[in-house]
Amino acid sequence: MSILNFRRKTASQPADMGSFLQGYSIEVMPRTAEKVEDFRALLPRGTRVYIAHIDGTPIEDMVATARRIAGEGFDVMPHFPARSISDAATLADWIARYQGEADIRQGLILAGGISEPRGAFDNSMQLLDTGLFDKAGFTDLHVAGHPEGNRDIDVDGGDRAVTDALRWKQAFAARTDARMAITTQFCFESAPVIAWAEGLRANGIDLPVHIGIAGPAKLQTLIKFAVACGVGPSMRVLQKRARDVTKLVLPYEPDEIVTDLAAHKAANPAFPIEGVHLFPLGGIGLATDWANARIAATTQDAAAQ
Repeated sequence: MSILNFRRKTASQPADMGSFLQGYSIEVMPRTAEKVEDFRALLPRGTRVYIAHIDGTPIEDMVATARRIAGEGFDVMPHFPARSISDAATLADWIARYQGEADIRQGLILAGGISEPRGAFDNSMQLLDTGLFDKAGFTDLHVAGHPEGNRDIDVDGGDRAVTDALRWKQAFAARTDARMAITTQFCFESAPVIAWAEGLRANGIDLPVHIGIAGPAKLQTLIKFAVACGVGPSMRVLQKRARDVTKLVLPYEPDEIVTDLAAHKAANPAFPIEGVHLFPLGGIGLATDWANARIAATTQDAAAQ
């Protein structure tokens, strides 16, 4: 089982690690995006930027952030959290605002981070079933994935309800013109990710996967976010690390989990992970510097051969 490397790597990396990171996406919020003077200084042009909609964030702030980032040349995919949307009219209004002001035609459709719905919607399937995304001509619809399960959905710790929901979304993919994919929660070991992703096929789910990876951050920061986001058993990696007081100040970098997944993909081309989605828990600049450096190292290694 993979154990993360918390030390900064200076030696050469496996050539397929940078290739695996090529075309990565990243997640921001309006308040974190405000701290970035120009995303063009950080991201390759055309990078997909998800905008997380934390409950209570005004739609005006979300749309303004989408407009600004799209204007800098990036593909913007805002979150549509079902439990924060009161009714179909509100959903239609959000879609109209995003399209009218930022020409948005992509969305991550998910239940959202609150336990009780604000109105008519409790889950992402209800949002998709309105038909409003298809009516608006959305080209890409992503849904949430949970490699280590989700106790908000499967309270017994299993995966039956989550798997049933993905089967529904698989069926929905057959009746929408939009490209569909699964964007996952982050975790810290490759073994559960590989087992989950390979298990999708056994359950008749062939949607491509964009795997969530926690970007570089302090250990204390990671633990805080992991607890808040309901990360599963792979959190033991962080807990084990926390018990070693001599290593608490060392930065976390997700090189080992990404290397493991890249190697598995190289050995198994049909492996459904098609992209990496970065959660910049330690800061947007730190995450993009990490990813860009590894992509550049692969490019340089290839040029030298």
